[in-house]
Amino acid sequence: MDHIDPFWRCARRTNFSTSVRILFLKSRQSQKNGMSHRFARRLLKEHQAFERANLPGLQLLPGSDITKYLVSMSVANELYSGQKFMLLISIGTEYPVEPPLVKFVTENECTVPLHPHVYSNGHICLNVLGKDWTPACGVESVVLSVQSMLSTNTLAERPPDDARYVRHAPRDPKNGRFVYHDDTV
Repeated sequence: MDHIDPFWRCARRTNFSTSVRILFLKSRQSQKNGMSHRFARRLLKEHQAFERANLPGLQLLPGSDITKYLVSMSVANELYSGQKFMLLISIGTEYPVEPPLVKFVTENECTVPLHPHVYSNGHICLNVLGKDWTPACGVESVVLSVQSMLSTNTLAERPPDDARYVRHAPRDPKNGRFVYHDDTV
């Protein structure tokens, strides 16, 4: 008799979605790479909740593992009418104590939005990604914060120090120093 993985038997019996099965296997692989079980479980729950929420203008795209997300985003704002943006969310080993790395990327014909808090290299100046982060926050709340920031924007321009920041910016936006110019936009 062939060996059957008990997870697959359980998954068929309880009617889990295919993506949940794939995520489970990815989380098992991540555990082999040093990720704690609690950490993997939280990420798996967050991923499932994000998919179930079916949030307007947001689509979670398949990633290489449960610590990397690509989120396709559209925004209900005339400034961004018909535009799609792509967020890369990379979760480090200190999560949820430390915030994830979140930035806009230019993939699949997506651009970096013109916004006074978004630099041309995709780095986002948003307090919840820095000093206002708490472990109670999650991936979904971060994505909603970014979408909300874009939805309420009235100015199609870069931050005043964009050229200087991009020239000297670190690869990881969490290591950058942001100046919060104006939170009314």
